[in-house]
Amino acid sequence: MVLPTGNGRAVRVVLADDEPMLLRGLRVLLEGDGTIAVVAEAADGAELLTAVAEHRPDVALVDVQMPGTDGLTALRDMLVDPAAPATAVLTTFDLDDYVADALRFGANGFLLKDAEPEALVRAVHDLAAGGAVLDPRITARLLPRLRTNSDNSREVGLVRALSAREGQVLRLLADGRSNADIGSRLGLTEATVKSYVSTVLTKLGADNRVQAALIAQRVEGER
Repeated sequence: MVLPTGNGRAVRVVLADDEPMLLRGLRVLLEGDGTIAVVAEAADGAELLTAVAEHRPDVALVDVQMPGTDGLTALRDMLVDPAAPATAVLTTFDLDDYVADALRFGANGFLLKDAEPEALVRAVHDLAAGGAVLDPRITARLLPRLRTNSDNSREVGLVRALSAREGQVLRLLADGRSNADIGSRLGLTEATVKSYVSTVLTKLGADNRVQAALIAQRVEGER
């Protein structure tokens, strides 16, 4: 039985992957939490777009390497909609060049398919709450790859130019915290945190929370 979450209803999820066994396992795992409802499954990008349009889920977990209309194409088309679900890419440890494109299209995070059940459940709730999710093992692989395409000295300067409060918000954002969680930790309203996050993204030149988190982690790695 799926129980409502604190906001009165279950987190609604769409899963997209071309491996039936993986889809079945993810459904059992997520719905076993009791606060998550898998409302649809998709075997390719076209089915994903149809499922999202029909069910309007809170969260989508998407494998980008699918036959037919691949997941990356679907992400590009889906995430231009302001009402699109929070989306995390499901991947294996062998990251490919699609990572940068998925970030540019607005993916909210990256999760490994072999992540611990508790981590996946927590990630779904964090995504639904507005957070960004990055498996630490993925971050370790992402940072060296993306560092070669970034101007580290410029990023260090941008982060140092943030106000003290903006820096606090960025550090919590980089930990994947939602606006509500950041507000609770800093004694701010959620609306105020949302304003700070918007300002931080603008100052860093980041398109979304994941990009800002990666900038923060790259800069931290330079210290």
